[in-house]
Amino acid sequence: MTRCQVPAALIYQIEQELDKEEEEMMVFLCRDLAPDLATAELRELLVALNEREKLSFFGLSELLYRIKRFDLLRRILKTEKATVEANLARSLKLVPDYRVLMVEINEDLEKEEVGSLIFLLRDYTPRMKMAKDKSFLALVIDLEKLNLVAPNQLDLIENCFRSIRRIDLIRKIQKYKHEASMSSIHSQPLYINALQASLPNLNLIDPPYNSGIRNVNKEESQTGQSLILAEPVRMSIQESGPVSHKVNEDQYRMQSQPLGICLIIDCIGNDTDMLEETFRALGYDVHCHRYLNMNIMNQTLLEVARLQKHRNCDSFVCILVSRGSPQSIFCTDHTFSGFPLEQIKKYFTADSCPELLGKPKLFFIQSYIVPENEQEYTSLLEVDGNYEKIIANAKIPSKVTIPQVADIFWSQCKVDVCTLQKSPSSSSYYLRCLSDLLRNPHKRKLSILDIHTELNRRVYEWNKTTDPSQQYSLLLQHTLRKKLFLSPV
Repeated sequence: MTRCQVPAALIYQIEQELDKEEEEMMVFLCRDLAPDLATAELRELLVALNEREKLSFFGLSELLYRIKRFDLLRRILKTEKATVEANLARSLKLVPDYRVLMVEINEDLEKEEVGSLIFLLRDYTPRMKMAKDKSFLALVIDLEKLNLVAPNQLDLIENCFRSIRRIDLIRKIQKYKHEASMSSIHSQPLYINALQASLPNLNLIDPPYNSGIRNVNKEESQTGQSLILAEPVRMSIQESGPVSHKVNEDQYRMQSQPLGICLIIDCIGNDTDMLEETFRALGYDVHCHRYLNMNIMNQTLLEVARLQKHRNCDSFVCILVSRGSPQSIFCTDHTFSGFPLEQIKKYFTADSCPELLGKPKLFFIQSYIVPENEQEYTSLLEVDGNYEKIIANAKIPSKVTIPQVADIFWSQCKVDVCTLQKSPSSSSYYLRCLSDLLRNPHKRKLSILDIHTELNRRVYEWNKTTDPSQQYSLLLQHTLRKKLFLSPV
């Protein structure tokens, strides 16, 4: 028996039938099967896979099926589309679902839309060669090289589709994410890093400690750590790793990799890079969004709050930079009364996002306050869709207050919008100081409350040297129940 499962003549015959675009799709589909041949031509790639016993008749028929060359299935491989689909239904798959998804999206995009995507991505990938004739698959490969896109990292592409109004493609991605998360849930134990708590009566007082954990099952992971399968509503603290790594009972556990999702929404555009670098260095999975209008921001917040990834993370960070009022932010809209800050916070409280139950949720808000006589209001009833319902039901308080829900850290800095008018490209001094403190290895060993005390001191020292109209005002409110360190202590 020879090593090769598919005759070389057959591979040659199929390759001769394909056009350039079809060859590109097939090479993309096989990219994970032979990473060392990522730049190879199709014939070289298929021959190598065949010699390595990674290519069979079933695999070759799947490749033709994925690029919709059903005529070659019948004429060359002597099989039918229905037969291939039956094999795929039995999970006899050669190609990962992620690659299939990207090829399907590629076929649904017009050339002009790919050009729009390249334009939208220019800020994320300034060094990327943005040729006008670049295909979507080539664009995805470039993003993969920069670690901006991966099978479990599709938010950037999803947001670009939102910008070009391709909601159908967003649904494709969301379906893929859902199926991937369901597969992960069925194949792995449920991980929850949360203190025992009960909703909706969660408050600042720790629940009574119960040394005997009831109704949970423990399974040993491959690393020897205990993973807890917790029942709904009441959850138990995660205990994992060797004794030397156990967190003190008066500290939040901050050991997951990544530490959590860090959502950055910068509607001014001056601070994103600095913040992304800072929180990525701390170990966060950073999601950056620039220049969002309120409808898109609302959709983004909803999607991030629903991410199953929170389940395996120990914290969450949200940073907002925008013009606004003391109680709301305006995003890029100029004819609206604003999105209530209270509503943003509620997306991530334990009743709305149970995966964050018992975990610290940090919010840093830089508000450039627009004077009331310069604000342009419209009727709330003019807003369309679900956003209208959210705003209609939200009560905008006279001042920003933290509800009595545990584990929230809320830091808001206000400065007059004239600061932007005088220095349009300058970053926020508040956010610069925050980044500087978090990057400092000595300061980072302090608790988040001590870090914010130092942040207060620096900001108020700054205020002594600047024009009163450009002075910063800080508000800190929190419902933390334990000490929070963003660095191992």
